[in-house]
Amino acid sequence: MVKMSLDPVQVMSGQVKELKVSPSSNGDSRGSWEEKEEFDQDRLGLTTKPKTPKPENAVTIAVSSRVLFRTEKEQKVFEQKGVEEYLRYQIEHETEPFEPGPAFAFVKALEAVNTRLRDLYPQSEELFDIVLVTYNHAHVGIRLINTINHHNLFIERFCMTGGSSPIGYLKAWQTNLYLSADAEKVREALAEGIAAATMFMPEKKTEVSESQLRVAFDGDAVLFSDESERIFKAHGLDKFFEHEKENEDTLLDHGPLKGFLEALGKLQKKFYAKGQRLECPIRTYLVTARSAASSGIRALKTLRAWGLEIDEALFLAGAPKGPMLEKIRPHIYFDDQMFHVEGAAEMGTIAAHVPYGIAQKYNTKQKTSVGK
Repeated sequence: MVKMSLDPVQVMSGQVKELKVSPSSNGDSRGSWEEKEEFDQDRLGLTTKPKTPKPENAVTIAVSSRVLFRTEKEQKVFEQKGVEEYLRYQIEHETEPFEPGPAFAFVKALEAVNTRLRDLYPQSEELFDIVLVTYNHAHVGIRLINTINHHNLFIERFCMTGGSSPIGYLKAWQTNLYLSADAEKVREALAEGIAAATMFMPEKKTEVSESQLRVAFDGDAVLFSDESERIFKAHGLDKFFEHEKENEDTLLDHGPLKGFLEALGKLQKKFYAKGQRLECPIRTYLVTARSAASSGIRALKTLRAWGLEIDEALFLAGAPKGPMLEKIRPHIYFDDQMFHVEGAAEMGTIAAHVPYGIAQKYNTKQKTSVGK
């Protein structure tokens, strides 16, 4: 099994200091949420960095610094020498950029989609907006900004909590998805109705598309509720199939990431409206261990009733998901069972665990999961 970083994020203690971040990393302080969002132009009329959209119009993705960048060395300093030495180390190395972490390619793909959207809809604010969320003290902000500029990322919003929980801030940002290395904070976010997942970095690196965002979802307890999985856990496979057949015209309840799929679909339709369905830079996948003939109809009818489209649906009937994901090469794959997350990571897929539903009460290495 591939080795993954499973340790929760270590929060830092100490007084929280106010950090005022200008709307642009180049020092321009004119922009605000209340202003009309237009492209900044220099005196020659040349387009420079676009301004960030108002949160209520954007698809907001909150990403922790530990999944966007690799910070294992700094984490060891904190764990072994304490917060003061950690802060001193970060200040001494603030001109050294962090290496990309598991969420890096995903964020770059979001930016590629934004570029295409701005080409088609220059004045639209319906874009991905990325917020960097970190437990770090504000002193670390300079190194993070230097790293973002080094990697040519467009991240203007920071939330540096100095060790405090970020959950309240996530709601204020109107977050559509929160990605973190801290499983406890992910659970807190899910409890507050915020789509969230814990990300892991596999040691095997797989190249992913730089022009098309690919997002893969498990079904039950991710897009859908865990209702069917509960039937399987309590009564076995035959009862599960019987239940799904009897209820194939009854919609499944929504799961924690339904809203994020809706947000992706809304942006996809903007491309479809311009005749670019086949060239759409967003592609979604359902990768489920459900059997197509025995239990697939209910899942597909539910998606149709919700008005949601999935570009590709793979019903694996219990077969391993890793090989299929290796072919898809998604920027991120969401599953509620660690067994599947580990299997995906073993094949080089960037996987994220959604700690939701009945499966959390069972052994994470349990291999039998049918209602997935």
